[in-house]
Amino acid sequence: MSLEVNGHKTYAYTGNHAFDACLPTVIFIHGAANDHSVWALQSRYFAYHGHNVLAVDLPGHGKSAGDALNDVATFADWVKALMDAVGIEQAAIVGHSMGSLIGLETAARYPAIVTRLALVGTAIPMPVTDALLETSAANDHAAYEMINVFAHSPRAQIGGNRLPGAWMMGNSMRLMERSANGVLHADFTACNSYRGGLDAAKKTKCPVLLILGQRDLMTPPRAAKEAAASFSNARTVMLDGTGHSLMSEQPDAVLDALIDFLRPKNVTAA
Repeated sequence: MSLEVNGHKTYAYTGNHAFDACLPTVIFIHGAANDHSVWALQSRYFAYHGHNVLAVDLPGHGKSAGDALNDVATFADWVKALMDAVGIEQAAIVGHSMGSLIGLETAARYPAIVTRLALVGTAIPMPVTDALLETSAANDHAAYEMINVFAHSPRAQIGGNRLPGAWMMGNSMRLMERSANGVLHADFTACNSYRGGLDAAKKTKCPVLLILGQRDLMTPPRAAKEAAASFSNARTVMLDGTGHSLMSEQPDAVLDALIDFLRPKNVTAA
């Protein structure tokens, strides 16, 4: 689906299904230097099982035009504008890494529009190392190289892809390399500067699911512990031996957790 949000062309993958106002909607939000394709399995499943799906390309990412945003609150306002452009009043939000912060801030700022919130590979707050900030600011390929190593568990770095012939590390690198100059730094700036996460967690009233990777070096599980305790209605699923790239390392486990959390009988207003 192509639509206009805040004056810019925006792309959202819908699973090749037309929007049906009678169905619940799930918005999938990707992380830094990624696009909608990281949700290929999960978004397609829900599109074929009773949901509208909007797996978005954030501004300046993938097929979406406009400048990359560098502030989580501005991203949250963009999600609200996206929903207004599509014509939906409520949706469940699933976000990975930076996308989890965007989903969290959206739920806190606009509690009436978020029915459920799934945070995948999250840390609250989500500081970024000086090395990554500096290399991304210089558009240095080393930033992608560091992320690629940090984001995958040891098992994923030597193989383990469920798809024969597919290379997790190579696929991830090619996706990041498609980003325009400045996009990764803008994303990292948004993550690093977001300081309102714990307050947002306390304000969030909808049900929350945290899906964490036990071997995640980018957003270690311990970095989500305080936030998990701050939500009024949250539970956590821990995936053993999994790094930050949860949707590629453990696609079925992530999908199973989301199915249990977002099944139609559970998708209700908070």
